[in-house]
Amino acid sequence: MAEKRIGIVMNGVTGRMGMNQHLIRSIAAIRADGGVRLKSGDVVMPDPILTGRNGDKLQALAKAHGIDRWSTDLDAALADPKDEVFFDAAATRLRAGLIRRAIAAGKNIYCEKPTAETLADAVDLARLAKAEGIMHGVVQDKLFLPGLRKLKMVIDSGFLGRILSVRGEFGYWVFEGDWQPAQRPAWNYKAAEGGGIILDMLCHWRYVLENTFGAVKSVSCLGATHIPERVDDDGTRYAADADDAAYATFELEGGIIAQINSSWCTRVRRDDLVTFHVDGTHGSAVAGLHKCWTQARVNTPKPVWNPDVPQTIDFFATWDEVPDNAVYPNGFRAQWEMFLRHLAGEVPEFPWNLEAGARGVQLAEAGIQSWRERRWVDLPDLVI
Repeated sequence: MAEKRIGIVMNGVTGRMGMNQHLIRSIAAIRADGGVRLKSGDVVMPDPILTGRNGDKLQALAKAHGIDRWSTDLDAALADPKDEVFFDAAATRLRAGLIRRAIAAGKNIYCEKPTAETLADAVDLARLAKAEGIMHGVVQDKLFLPGLRKLKMVIDSGFLGRILSVRGEFGYWVFEGDWQPAQRPAWNYKAAEGGGIILDMLCHWRYVLENTFGAVKSVSCLGATHIPERVDDDGTRYAADADDAAYATFELEGGIIAQINSSWCTRVRRDDLVTFHVDGTHGSAVAGLHKCWTQARVNTPKPVWNPDVPQTIDFFATWDEVPDNAVYPNGFRAQWEMFLRHLAGEVPEFPWNLEAGARGVQLAEAGIQSWRERRWVDLPDLVI
C-alpha cells in the first residue's frame, strides 16, 4: 500500500461554507479517517494549505484541525509546485479572477458555484481549463443529499411512471441583523459584491433538474428584494439591493414543468429547508435534505372538496417513507472524495466540472434576463 499526497491550496475557508462543509466536514474529516482508499489499496491523502486575508483566523483554524500550513500570500501558494489543486470558496465576485490565476499557475481546479458572475466569464474559465488540459470540478452538493439520492432511486425504479411536474420550495428567514444576527454574510444582499439569490440558487437548480429530471429548455423568473435594508456584523446599516427571493418556472425536456421558489424571506412550515414534490402518472414523491416519501397510484386517497366541514383525511399519514437502506456521508465530503479519486486516476470522467458550472451560470443569467424583460427565456445548447 502506498500513500499518494495531494497538495490543495484552500482559499476562502474562513467563511461559513468553506470552513464548515469543505474544511471541517470534508478535508479535515478525510484526513482524520486516514485518507481516501483506492481500489488498488493505495491511499490518497489531501494535504491542504489554508489561504486568505486574515492571518489570525487562518492560523487558529489550521491549529484547531491539525493542519500545518497556512498563508496570506496566495501568489506564493499558487507558485509552489508541490500543491497541485486550487480550491475556492470565497466571495463570488472574486472567483473568476482567482481561477484564472490558478489555471495560469498550472493548478487543477475545484471550486464552489457559481463559477463566475457572468456566463461569458464562466464559459471562458471552462475553455481555459480545457485548453490547459487540467482536471477541474465544481461543487454540486445537492446531488449527494440523502433525500435527493433516494428520490433519484425512486425515479430510476419507474415507480412514478411518466413525470408530470416538480415543485420545489427552498429557503428560510435570514434575520435582518438588527435584533438578531444574520445567518449569512452581508455581501449576499449587495448587488455590487456578487449577491443575489438568483445567481446563487439557479446554479443549484440547473444541476438538480438536469441530473434528476431532465434538461432545462426555458425559464420564466420573477425576482424580488423584499427586505431593502439590513445590518452587517459590525452593526452598520446597508442598502440590500440584491434579490432576496426568486419565483421561477422551468420547462424541461419531456414536457415536465418545474416550479421552484427560493427565498431568504420565508418562515418554514414544511418537512425541511428544501423540499421537492414530484408528481407522476403512477405515483408521487416528496424529498427533503435527508428523507423521501412516496405515494403510489393505488394508495392515493380520494378527497372531496367540501369547505363546510373540517378535512377528515390526514394527508401526511397517506405517504410511505423510503427507508435508509444505505449509508449517506456528508454530501460535500462525498463529492470531494470522488474528485480526489479523479485526481488519482481511479475515476476517469468527472462530469461536475467547469462546463457544468457554466451551465448553472447560464440558467442564472437567463433567470435575471427573464425578470428584467418579464418574459420566458430559452436556453440554447452551451458549446465549450
